[in-house]
Amino acid sequence: MTQTSLQRARLYIGIDVGGTFTDFVVYDATTNHLQTFKYLSSHPDPADAVLEGLASFSSHLPRTLIHGSTVATNALLERKGAKTAFVATRGFRDLLNIGRQTRTHLYDWLDARPEPLIASSCCWDMTERVDHNGCVLMPLNEEEIPSLLQNLQSSGIESVAISFLFSFASPAHEKVLAQRLRDAGFFVSASHEVVPEFREYERSVTTVVNAYVSPILNRYLGRLSDKMAPSEFHILQSNGGRLRVADGRNQGVRSILSGPAGGVVGAVHVAKLAGFERVITFDMGGTSTDVSVVDGQMQVTNQAQIGGLPIRVPVIDLHTVGAGGGSLALMDKGGSLRVGPKSAGAQPGPVCYGLGGIVPIVTDANLVLGRLPDHGLLGGQMAIDTQQASHALRALAEALHIGPSTELTEAQVLAKGVKDVVNAQMERALRVISVERGYDPREFVFVSFGGAGGVHACELAQLMGMNTILIPRMASTLSAYGMLVADVVVDYGQTIMRSGETPFEELDVLMAPLIERGMAELVDQGVEREQGIIRKELDVRYVGQSYELTIPFSRAFRGEFDAMHDQQYGFHNQSAPIEIVNMRVRVVSPGIPPLLPTQKRASADPSSAFLGKSSVVLDHTMVAVPHYQRERLLPGNAIVGPAIIAQADTTTYVTPGDQCCVDEYANLVIERRV
Repeated sequence: MTQTSLQRARLYIGIDVGGTFTDFVVYDATTNHLQTFKYLSSHPDPADAVLEGLASFSSHLPRTLIHGSTVATNALLERKGAKTAFVATRGFRDLLNIGRQTRTHLYDWLDARPEPLIASSCCWDMTERVDHNGCVLMPLNEEEIPSLLQNLQSSGIESVAISFLFSFASPAHEKVLAQRLRDAGFFVSASHEVVPEFREYERSVTTVVNAYVSPILNRYLGRLSDKMAPSEFHILQSNGGRLRVADGRNQGVRSILSGPAGGVVGAVHVAKLAGFERVITFDMGGTSTDVSVVDGQMQVTNQAQIGGLPIRVPVIDLHTVGAGGGSLALMDKGGSLRVGPKSAGAQPGPVCYGLGGIVPIVTDANLVLGRLPDHGLLGGQMAIDTQQASHALRALAEALHIGPSTELTEAQVLAKGVKDVVNAQMERALRVISVERGYDPREFVFVSFGGAGGVHACELAQLMGMNTILIPRMASTLSAYGMLVADVVVDYGQTIMRSGETPFEELDVLMAPLIERGMAELVDQGVEREQGIIRKELDVRYVGQSYELTIPFSRAFRGEFDAMHDQQYGFHNQSAPIEIVNMRVRVVSPGIPPLLPTQKRASADPSSAFLGKSSVVLDHTMVAVPHYQRERLLPGNAIVGPAIIAQADTTTYVTPGDQCCVDEYANLVIERRV
């Protein structure tokens, strides 16, 4: 937090709304006390669980809330956003339908592109034209605006996305139309405000997504603001930075990945405290798994895709797969086992919860394998039923014609298969963001978190050849903790298109307006101008290439581009001319994270945390494995796997032969057996 906000508020609450659980981390700055808790997420209105959780503790201290939510994400993925219209330059109204020729699955004859968010009947065009240099070729015909307004009103439109050709070079026409539409009561998303960059399809889709999800997010955040009345209220952006809710309500596209972004922010902070700079983050929740590479600092991209749609605002470079603790285990049309991407969510949840679920999920499989404590979850508050989970898995095993083995029941055999399938899916995701991008995962530390991460972390590290695993003390609620750690961040980009040798001084002058805009926005966020740290970047490519790499802006940017190109693609060409496509400015006000308590090292003996032994499926047999209570482990305690380490809100499975030690921050540091 900034020093100014520390003076105004003393209670800081990070909230992460996931598909299965809503997580809370509460930090009392007056006592340095940190507490965490979870509630089952509420559907259809996620605000209910947030309000219920906040009502569970009382405090008269002023509250600062930092919120990460899947509201915008779900509105996009479930196609439940606002009724939106699209307005383009005359002749370009079908731009969203035409899209790109790119096929995600080249050899799949049945592969279909995602349907546009806006139907053709809600797409209009207007007479205007600007060239690529920003020169007006045809003025905006303002006489067409009354007819457009009538069409929008008669169609029941709530939100309008405007994307005129080359408006990033000259936004005057968009500004005129946007103001007229706002005066008429419509929510308006104009492309020059959202992403003033070239590539008209990507720019238009990003603008449409913002128009589609922002009214939904606005109503959700408005309800929370009215009910909670916090002294300060921030939302986490997909770039890992905080944004004041008053601004975030109209920029829904910037919070599409806010929850997963919070996890990366929290993981990087905890890893650095533990002495690790190069990490691969692994966030396995109930609905999905998110992975990211951090090579000293978080990787931010402007080329993300959500639900098959391009999102051209800065987001932490994540790869997501539909594999989580809540992923359903089903028989596909070919009679084979399929795990995910569909999830049971909070309702009905796993079969073992007894909330109405009848289809087994990954959590049920882990319970039947003995990897979860059978006395219940959340410190025993949530009872679980192993017999119900076994019955559901047995029924699926019979449908798949899977029988028992010498020592295992058919339910246990299938549970092992479910575990192996979901591990394979997550391994592929890890390889996408590491090996396929030129990184050797063996040089990184594996940071595992999320409610389900600890059960699978050791096996995944083994599959990836990684030797060190870090499981934070707050693994299950780390995304919510990341909200409290996050900096205030504002990002701006602008297309400039400069080919050949462009003088550094000229680029510096072109960058100045973006810097001033960013600093002004930071001041609007309640941060003193002197606290802002400016980071400047360029999007660069060799002349003739279609896509670019983002590099720091300095006098040595050409050399840095060649080096990054070599790292990414295995070659570079120092003599080839380059093209500077976009310039980017990020203004950051560093946060002041909550203090994490440390303890002195004790002996290696973990016996004070020993709970007993229970049977766990290892390979093809049952083995009595020791269980430990994580809250009672002390720094210096050492455990040799196999072992189960249970805590109130998550569980860690240490595979045979691995060495697990507790560090001074109560993190588990596991060295894998080579």
